[in-house]
Amino acid sequence: MPKVQAGLTADGAGLAGDRVVAVGSTARVLVAAAARALRGADCADVGQPTALSRFTPAPESVRRAAAARAAGRVALTPAQTAEVDAERVARWIVDQYPRRRYPGVVLGSPHASAVHLAVALGVPWLPAAFEMAVHWTHGSVDRPRAALDHGAGLAAGLVAANPGLHVRQVHCPASRGAVAGQTVSLTARWRTLPLAYARFLADRLEPGASLLLVRDGRSWPVLDPGQGHSFQLGCPASGLDPVDFHPDSHALRQLLRAVGGDRALWEPPEVSAAGEQSEQGVEEGFETVARQWAQPRGHALHQVFFPQPAALSAATADLYRRWLRRAGKTGDRLVVECGRLLDPWQVVRAGLVPYWCENATRRSVEGAEWWLAGSEPFSSVDVLPESPGLRSPALAGLPQWLAVAAFGRRRRALDRTAARGYPVSPVPTRRATEVLRCQPYDLPTPPPLAFADALDGLREAGAPLGLTLS
Repeated sequence: MPKVQAGLTADGAGLAGDRVVAVGSTARVLVAAAARALRGADCADVGQPTALSRFTPAPESVRRAAAARAAGRVALTPAQTAEVDAERVARWIVDQYPRRRYPGVVLGSPHASAVHLAVALGVPWLPAAFEMAVHWTHGSVDRPRAALDHGAGLAAGLVAANPGLHVRQVHCPASRGAVAGQTVSLTARWRTLPLAYARFLADRLEPGASLLLVRDGRSWPVLDPGQGHSFQLGCPASGLDPVDFHPDSHALRQLLRAVGGDRALWEPPEVSAAGEQSEQGVEEGFETVARQWAQPRGHALHQVFFPQPAALSAATADLYRRWLRRAGKTGDRLVVECGRLLDPWQVVRAGLVPYWCENATRRSVEGAEWWLAGSEPFSSVDVLPESPGLRSPALAGLPQWLAVAAFGRRRRALDRTAARGYPVSPVPTRRATEVLRCQPYDLPTPPPLAFADALDGLREAGAPLGLTLS
């Protein structure tokens, strides 16, 4: 059996995990939300009001400059990347969870429905990767080749100090806006089970507990020279397709105009593989070592593959509805969350059914509409649209979000605060908490969902959507 990869940096050295993991990254927010829910707390302290909100009426160029300054204040310097210790990051993640025994754990790709599932099961959620943002001095949003050159040097140092990582660099103006010209985004994926995770599982899992590995099955063209660093131009979360990042694309022309770029400078690198897993995927080695760790200790490892985020969102929402009704609740009130606007504890406290949109793109919102159209009607629908902070040709307009809320039979609510500055003025995660605290209590909370029931429910609801379990 391969050994679990231990960090090469001296114990306690390097940057603290909360300094390394990108502020506002999906995995960071999801860990915070899951850990609070397991302590019986909400997300009222997650995310502070953004200073960018005061720039909502300002010209586009002023907003871009303000976003760049804000990103620069929290990004790592290139020199600091040499101090990154992936094992210390893993310890920071597991240390956020209450110290007690758990009947299982959910691991893998960042998806809020995986966190909702973990909270219903009463178990932690552990990401298989973490994101970093690093300064790119003299960078430019319209120069992907220069971004690749800068990121390759950073990744080489990261992988040399942390050989258990694969670093996926993502240059995506559609999802990051003008900030993509000020910082580079590096997603560090564990190629094996971190030692801190293995110790956490050994110390905290009950005998016979199950591991559930959730895997994002989306693919994207990448350049992978085989040095532990790969480069990805654009991403599925942008709401665009790979062809939209071609120099002749009309969508690219619109996008670069919105973020202050010049299409004439856009020279994308060649790709080496057209169907590699996207940055949200899970490394094969992570799954292999997790299974090799679990089996001799009497723990079963199950995998859930989803072809699109909407498939897991829909299956988990259906599972929550069944779980609530078995506990004597109506299961007729829905909250449609988006991006970082979520609060798993308040969802359980109020007896709500959660459906998560990965972001505010038309594609993501259409997934919610199709699922609602085929579901038993809900008496109330609350919608929390996350403002991405930029304009993009792929974004859903407020009328489309209103159409989602219109599926409610009695209550149809689109959060006005989130909608007021949409799509250029983001609101913090705690805005979801403020909205959900106004929902009536539906106590007591249901008893924890059993792993067998969760697997059966996901299999039944997810099969028509392409979701597979193994």
